[in-house]
Amino acid sequence: MTHPVSRRRIAQGLFSAALVGALPGALTPARAQAFPARPLKLIVPFPPGGSTDVIARMVAQRLGDALKTSVVVENRPGVGSLLGTDAVAKAPADGYTLVVSSNPAIAPGPLMRSSMPYDPLRDFTHLALLGTFPNGFVVRTDHPAKTMAEFVAMARARPGRMNYSSAGLGSAGYLTGELLKQAAGIDMVHVPYKGSAPAINDLLGGQLDGMFESLVTATGHVRNGKMRLLSVSGESRMKNFPDVPALPEVVPGVIGGAWFGISGPARMPADIAQRLQTEVQAIVSAPDMQTRLSELGMTPSPLGGADFVNFIQGENRRWGPVIRAGKITVE
Repeated sequence: MTHPVSRRRIAQGLFSAALVGALPGALTPARAQAFPARPLKLIVPFPPGGSTDVIARMVAQRLGDALKTSVVVENRPGVGSLLGTDAVAKAPADGYTLVVSSNPAIAPGPLMRSSMPYDPLRDFTHLALLGTFPNGFVVRTDHPAKTMAEFVAMARARPGRMNYSSAGLGSAGYLTGELLKQAAGIDMVHVPYKGSAPAINDLLGGQLDGMFESLVTATGHVRNGKMRLLSVSGESRMKNFPDVPALPEVVPGVIGGAWFGISGPARMPADIAQRLQTEVQAIVSAPDMQTRLSELGMTPSPLGGADFVNFIQGENRRWGPVIRAGKITVE
């Protein structure tokens, strides 16, 4: 017969083991060693060729190397990036289907919509932030405004007669433009496009005064003399363009841009989520990757887990007042 003390110790041991297994980030060695048993899929909810796609493929290659398997990138654009993001929210929570999460689909984009097919926090395991992406404000080279201060002054003197474009309603460029209008007290017309390529064509063709555009795509046009970069929308100047002022230097408080992260479905096994988070953070933290991402215009920020969730919640707090003040909606 088992002694009462022995039974108590066995029970205590089982309870302790169960408690450890339930803790966030707890490892289950057998499952951790078995993962991954097949290739992973990384869904990019944007068309191929853009900045999101470029960065996703860089991360996918290195993540595959780290996990010793392949990570297949699948572009699934549509509905302002909600289509591909929703597919991951409804995918099996086994770590084999991930998504490049971003501001239109997670925060603050959903604040502009009356309904969503998923809950941006509850329906995902947000693994790691990759970084933030300030936009550049560009004009064609023959535009009369030679500086951002001149552009703002022109817009103030001509209310409702100047315009700016972005990659679409709800995009980071659109929100930054609305914040600029509110902070500078100017009235500009926003001209939304479905993607940046047609907007760039119209800007170069003289149909637009200016646009907020990703530096990944804008830099080439700036370098070849077709566009003039008046400002960048980050907190400070960028190393690649040290002579171009940051937008808050011209209009205090105007900071905006895109962000990208890696997320999976909710209720992923804690050990697998921790493994993926650790690998993604290591990829972004690698010196050569930091250099490459910086060259593309990104500010690498490998926040993981709870810090990433806090970042998402902070985006909602920061942009909520701007969205409400501008009565901004996207449907």
